[in-house]
Amino acid sequence: MVETAGRLFLRLGYPATTIAQIADESGVPPATVYRLFGSKRGILKAVLDDAFGGDDVAVEFQHRPEVTAALAAEDPRLLLAEFACVLTRLMNRAGRLQHVLATSAAVDDEAAEMLEITRRQRRLGQSRIVGELARRRALRDGLTQTAATDIVYTVMSPEVYRILTFERGWNDHDYESWLARTLQTQLLDIAPDEGRVTFDPRRQPAE
Repeated sequence: MVETAGRLFLRLGYPATTIAQIADESGVPPATVYRLFGSKRGILKAVLDDAFGGDDVAVEFQHRPEVTAALAAEDPRLLLAEFACVLTRLMNRAGRLQHVLATSAAVDDEAAEMLEITRRQRRLGQSRIVGELARRRALRDGLTQTAATDIVYTVMSPEVYRILTFERGWNDHDYESWLARTLQTQLLDIAPDEGRVTFDPRRQPAE
């Protein structure tokens, strides 16, 4: 049902998708959908949770192995490169759904509420990256944690991912390399060229 709902949200948009359609395409009674998820908003949350995590395992994103491994990287440059990799994979799974959510929020109160929740959660999660860098005293001179979090929140946003990949045609390798280099340059008090991942795209987007 979650997979079916995700496909319908992408095809029809969140406001236009109904519980009846989800039930019909899933081959279950509408009552079953309500029993398991409570509402269409509950289904949307389940769709987003699966897309963010990559599976239906009930583990918070901050506790997933790839996130904890990235935070544990000894070199701050590697830490940021690892998070660029983690985010690229996440956006590959969930970027289109996040765009559907953002566009639906303008006309649907449930979508607007869910968008605000996901944005708060994203900022909180990304602030942990900055917090770890600050704990190591790796942030560049003069950069406050608040400003650093604002930079991360902006650069790692689904909007930037969509502009570069969907509008400008970058592939995921291009995006990941640019993101790692940008984070290193903007946040660290060390030379970004020493990082594990730098921006060396295989294909420049056409003008």
